[in-house]
Amino acid sequence: QVHLVQSGGGSAQAGGSLTLSCVPSEKIYVNFWAWFRQVPGKEREVVVYFYADGNMHYDDSVKGRFNFSHDNAENTVYLQMNSLRVDDTAMYYCAAGFVLPQLGDVFAKGTYKPTLWGQGTQVTVSS
Repeated sequence: QVHLVQSGGGSAQAGGSLTLSCVPSEKIYVNFWAWFRQVPGKEREVVVYFYADGNMHYDDSVKGRFNFSHDNAENTVYLQMNSLRVDDTAMYYCAAGFVLPQLGDVFAKGTYKPTLWGQGTQVTVSS
């Protein structure tokens, strides 16, 4: 079964940087990607989402600090996390799927349904 394989993450001090990567276990076509994060006891939240048409949105908490990129040739996505803060500490998950274009921005509508998920990567930021 196709799934997403994550790598990267780990520990950093506040102000530092970490990079996460995510790649499908097999070649598969998707037209959206997203990074989520979750802290124990809280709901999973969207960090950034990206559509194949280039539409991208960052959560306000990471805007200007995190950078999403997509290597189309390798079908790999990255999350470069800079200026890390203690409150960035969380389990980070990548996700991907396919959405019919006529459904519009499913993330903005809250109707997204990723079909592929990564295994999760812990990011811990210390002060």
